[in-house]
Amino acid sequence: MTTPDVTVVVAVYNTMPYLTECLNSLVGQSIGLDRLEVVAVDDGSTDDSGAELDRFAARYPGTVKVVHQANSGGPAMPSNRALELATGKYVYFIGSDDYLGEEALERMVSCADANGSDVVIGKMVGTNGRYVRQSLYKANDADISLYGPELPFALANTKLFRRDLVEKHKLRFPEDMPVGSDQPFTIEACVRARRISVVADYTCYYAVKRGDASNITYRANHLSRLRCTALIMDHTAGLIEAGPKRDAVLRRHFTWELSKLIQDDFVALDDETKRDICAGIARLADAYLTDELSDALPVKLRARLRLAQRGAVDLLCRAISEEAEHGAPPFHLEGDRAFARYPGFRDAAVDLPDRCFELVGEKVPGRLAGRTRLVRSEWVQTGDALALALTVGVGVVGDTGSAVVRLVEGAMPKSADKARARRLPEGHEPPPARGEITRELAPDGDATLIRALIPLEPRRIKRGVRVFVDVAGDTYEIPVRADGQPLPLARCWHGEKDPYRAAAQLNSKGRVVISTGPLHPPKNSLGSRLRSRLTRATRSKRK
Repeated sequence: MTTPDVTVVVAVYNTMPYLTECLNSLVGQSIGLDRLEVVAVDDGSTDDSGAELDRFAARYPGTVKVVHQANSGGPAMPSNRALELATGKYVYFIGSDDYLGEEALERMVSCADANGSDVVIGKMVGTNGRYVRQSLYKANDADISLYGPELPFALANTKLFRRDLVEKHKLRFPEDMPVGSDQPFTIEACVRARRISVVADYTCYYAVKRGDASNITYRANHLSRLRCTALIMDHTAGLIEAGPKRDAVLRRHFTWELSKLIQDDFVALDDETKRDICAGIARLADAYLTDELSDALPVKLRARLRLAQRGAVDLLCRAISEEAEHGAPPFHLEGDRAFARYPGFRDAAVDLPDRCFELVGEKVPGRLAGRTRLVRSEWVQTGDALALALTVGVGVVGDTGSAVVRLVEGAMPKSADKARARRLPEGHEPPPARGEITRELAPDGDATLIRALIPLEPRRIKRGVRVFVDVAGDTYEIPVRADGQPLPLARCWHGEKDPYRAAAQLNSKGRVVISTGPLHPPKNSLGSRLRSRLTRATRSKRK
């Protein structure tokens, strides 16, 4: 019998009707049935999954092999049993509720053959709201590193593995892990692989989130996920010596698995579970959260992890609930340094270093925009002169001498839309500040109130109201939004002979814009009006 090019392993438990599409996508692969082997292990399904597998085995007897076994509680045991039966040159794993693109296996096998790859990762996308990180799939890559910024965030076993590598190192899935059992297998395979490649120019894998969200990852509780994450991290530490390479891989587990344990739902857990989670995080942080890795984490996560590491359950709950209710805390500025004022900052009871709360290379336009608000606006007229008086609250305290309000001509770049603010590029100087600027601490102590009196010139111009502030060595530009605050009515000024009009309005993005111009704009000449009409007529004919 000819050895197949690839064995596809399918661990199955109650995945109908998704299983049918999965199996159809396998037997319909362009690689052809003669080069394909499918080994499906039914892990004690109680729906029609077992019968569906038998139907495909009967229809494709030379390709589909089915094993039925009692339920084991997770995908590890059925995957290991399938590996014992696999005969292909390569082995590929697929979730039984997911499906492949028609050319997936052919493209991945060709990539492995051409590059001598021991592991090939095909482009994966999510369906039905399933999140799949996409940064790994920017371009085909014949040789990527496990220790780069992307691969540690794609550690599922849904990859093509050279079976000789699997058998040489006796790679199997740990059967005591109900979730995450694929990660020790994938990490060790990637550590031992001669070459890892990426197929990014074709969607190979479609990851489905079930309508009932019953994928096993979504059902696991906090303590089960903590235990499995600890096993993964300990296994990784046994493969990779301490240093930048280990940090590069374990960064994923602090950023993803452990981070998910201390989100909003943490607050509602019982006290014993909270303490157990903090104790588990403390053990892992003591062992693996190096100073370099800690600095590479976002300040929100770093502060939460360090509070958990200290066992400061009440402060951690406060940090989570206050951020959920009020948004990110203000930044305390000291020279070129900035600290997020989470509960525990400079609290002698927990005695955490300032570094736990410091911005370290992180860009925070969204956080600043979220705490920037218009407090008051009005016109101040003296004779023929008009000025705009503004009070704007900004979520910074401490050394706030850089914080100013300016009127700026021109739109913000579209790249700033999501964060609602931006960090100014290198070499980009903001326009000079005009008028009078004063600053004072807001009554609640969580913001600085910038008071500005900006004179207006009698000219036709439209300008946005922007805050500029220096945070941790970067200058940020933040458009001011009204957020329900009233704006002053339009005002005429500059005398009776040549009156001008000033108006404060919101643009389509909710940002405050100040427009000035003649109250009675000069009419266009007859020739100009005729040219305009001819242009409009020509456009109408083209349409």
